Amino acid sequence: IKNHTSYEFVKGDIGDKTLIKNILEEKKPRAIINFAAETHVDRSIINPEEFLQTNITGTFRLLDSSKSFWENLDEEKKSNFRFVHISTDEVFGSLKKDEKPFDENNQYQPNSPYSASKAASDHLARSYYHTYKMPVLITNCSNNYGPYQLPEKLIPLIILKCLAFKNIPIYGDGKNVRDWLFVNDHCSAINLVLQRGIPGEVYCVG
Repeated sequence: IKNHTSYEFVKGDIGDKTLIKNILEEKKPRAIINFAAETHVDRSIINPEEFLQTNITGTFRLLDSSKSFWENLDEEKKSNFRFVHISTDEVFGSLKKDEKPFDENNQYQPNSPYSASKAASDHLARSYYHTYKMPVLITNCSNNYGPYQLPEKLIPLIILKCLAFKNIPIYGDGKNVRDWLFVNDHCSAINLVLQRGIPGEVYCVG
């Protein structure tokens, strides 16, 4: 992808308002898709402050910079602009084995600093639609898997342990159930939300 004409990598922090402002003014994007987040539950338990900084303060600064950019667009570009905030189903808490899957009407019940920080970022994103009418959409997805995933995540971790003939970790009592989503399917869903989603709406992806 690095050789693709429509791709450019900029190393930075979503909490850096000056950097974000400069990128928006220079590149003039039609849409912003916010994947930026600290995501590992175990690390959020050890160091929650990092998660609050990126997932809450960082999302706020990105939203606020995007609002300033969006407000100065001409009417046609303004109506076509989209801000898609990528979130997680963990904001809804945990399911028992016999419970039906989460949907967009589930109550928020975050159970870790990670999911609490993502819940807060969802509320911020929602508020920018309702307060400023900025065209924000939110997606809540289940656990992703796919090629090149960071080895701290469950599936690559288990595979690497097997290949190294090491013990395989079991979480809790081993009876946890997870919904798994292939990363390419998730990207297709995000593209669908970007192209056809209704601003202000939330879309669960599983």
